Amino acid sequence: MVFNSDYPKFDQEAPDDFDPAKPYADPVAFFEQREFVVREKLIQVEKAKILREKLRQCYWKEGVNHYQKCRPLVQKYMASCQNIGWGKDARPSYLNHL
Repeated sequence: MVFNSDYPKFDQEAPDDFDPAKPYADPVAFFEQREFVVREKLIQVEKAKILREKLRQCYWKEGVNHYQKCRPLVQKYMASCQNIGWGKDARPSYLNHL
């Protein structure tokens, strides 16, 4: 199977010219930063969904022993769920007015 490279390429890092102290100084950098933050959040959400599905399969497979057998997976899933959403503390301060 050949990978089609016609898909858009995204930067793996936040924009260099974005200044959180003055977010509106450069509108292009502001929108690039916002897209970067949203993209990273969505990636975290999808990783948590994958772990949740693995956890569900582990519960089903292990039955009554799932407390011991699935414990590492539960800890991984719980760690991945922290700070995923746009809670009051997780949201960047420059996006609070939006």
